[in-house]
Amino acid sequence: MVTGAAQAQSPPGQPIQLEDLQVQRLEDGYYINASMQIEWPTAVDEALSKGVPLHFVARADILRERWYWYDREVARQERYMRLSYQPLTRRWRLLVSSQPIGNTGLGVSLGQSFDSASEALSALGRINRWKVAELAQVEVDAKHRVDFSFRLDLTQLPRPLQLGILGESDWNLGVSRTLKLTSDAK
Repeated sequence: MVTGAAQAQSPPGQPIQLEDLQVQRLEDGYYINASMQIEWPTAVDEALSKGVPLHFVARADILRERWYWYDREVARQERYMRLSYQPLTRRWRLLVSSQPIGNTGLGVSLGQSFDSASEALSALGRINRWKVAELAQVEVDAKHRVDFSFRLDLTQLPRPLQLGILGESDWNLGVSRTLKLTSDAK
């Protein structure tokens, strides 16, 4: 049962295009499905080919709309992804975790390897059945919205690179969208 959906509305020429975003209400909670087309600038591609891993964060906030005060946050979920290229094996590696991925340990994460950059980018741009809230968290009689964002986490880049990219728009990779949850599906 779909409770909210958005078609591609990203401005053309952006490195990350949000092609499809759906919020579904199922028997045990609310789930997000998203499809993004990712084509990054040459500077980002060069950094990846030299072995610099890129960290991405997908975030979903469910907010209860209130006319008399700020909207109340009902649920928040974040998903962390690290895309890296291993030059020696010429393979791409994508790690997905519900916790930030650090250099000291991977914690609990799902890892996949790919033979080509296009396969890795396709997997990075797909989010399927990501549970963002329990049914009990979303009130039936209230208006709610979902704020979804997907962005490159610049704080996870090596320090010299962080300083070198200040003010460069090539590294501002991200997309965000807001959906209203429809009351007929609650």
